[in-house]
Parts: sequence; structure tokens; C-alpha cells
Amino acid sequence: MVFRDRREAGELLARALIERYDGKLVNPVVVAIPRGGVVVAEPIAKALSAPLTLTFPRKIGAPFNEEFAIGAVTETGHVLLNPSITDDVAARLGITREYIEKKALEKIREIEERKRKFGISDIDLYDRDVILVDDGIATGLTVKAAISEIRRERPLRIILAVPVMPEDKLEEFSSLADDLVVLYAPAFFNAVGQFYQRFPQVEDEEVIEIIRELRER
Repeated sequence: MVFRDRREAGELLARALIERYDGKLVNPVVVAIPRGGVVVAEPIAKALSAPLTLTFPRKIGAPFNEEFAIGAVTETGHVLLNPSITDDVAARLGITREYIEKKALEKIREIEERKRKFGISDIDLYDRDVILVDDGIATGLTVKAAISEIRRERPLRIILAVPVMPEDKLEEFSSLADDLVVLYAPAFFNAVGQFYQRFPQVEDEEVIEIIRELRER
């Protein structure tokens, strides 16, 4: 299964959510992980007539290799470490507690800047159905961090909705979220982008425009 683009994936997810819950969602709110997740979340928020807000988990990269995620941090400072980083791996890569703390603080400052730039105001998630959306899951570290962050606000349910994720992660994420809606879970998985015909980088301006449009509806 290959999606045309993120918007089509969001439309298909919206249809799947409507079919599964049949109007029984409780005061739903859509929470997207920027930037790609925001494009997927837009048609979902419209279809459910639900507000859209963002959560900002940020990947912490390894020294000298930012693309290799050794953990993720949330806006409140909760750090989730990659379980594959054993003591031996950490020593080999030069990962220390001080390095993680330093990078986490840097990422938290980035999150604060993004929230201001996107004009995000907090939405009360207590006792509501939260639909958490991203454009796909690969390692899943940032999604796990987002789930942990949202749990602190005591929602009624966290429904994780993603277009694609590896088959071998279905059980793990089914246990982390209260429900999982995924359109395609292939056994062979290299990267999220391989399941989209068009997978361009989403710019800040597109995120800002989506938020503005939904706020004015």
C-alpha cells in the first residue's frame, strides 16, 4: 500500500476512525506531532469537527550523528531513552548523562520557540478522547514520548492513528495506547517515506496555515 501524499493518508485515517467509533468519541481532540503529522491530522480534525493542537517530542541524536536517535524529550522535560543504548554502546558513542541533559535542554528551548512560532495555545485534554496523529512510525521513540506526555493530562483515551508502521511494532504500540488505528503494517519496513508517492519536507509555514485555518472554522 502506497499513499499519494500525507493528505490522502489523513483522509483515509479519518474514514477509518469514523467507521470504528460511529459517533461515540467523547469530546475528541486531535493532537499532531509536527511537522508531517500536522498535514495528516488536518482532514481528521475537519471530519471529526474536533480542535487540533500539537505535541512536541524532540529526538535526541547521538554525538557526531544527529540522525541516530538515542532518546526523545518532551516539552516538560521527560526524557525517554532508546532501549538499544546499552552501557557498552553508550561508552562507544561517547554518550554521557551530561550529554543527554545538555541536549535535552537544547531541545526544550527549541520546543518553546516552535510553540511560539506556531501560535499554539494549550487545550485541556482531561477526560477527553485524544487522537494522536503522526505521518508514520519507524523507531517510534518520539511517539512513545508523546504518549507519555499526554498521559500526564489524564485523557479518557489515547487513540494512536497513523497511516503506516512496521508489523513487528503493532503489539507494543497497542499496549501503549488505548487503541491503535493503522492503515498498513508491512512486515518489511525501511522508512516511512517509502510508503508515500510524495513525501516532501513540511515547512513551518504550512503548519502555521493549517492551524490558522482550523482555528477560524
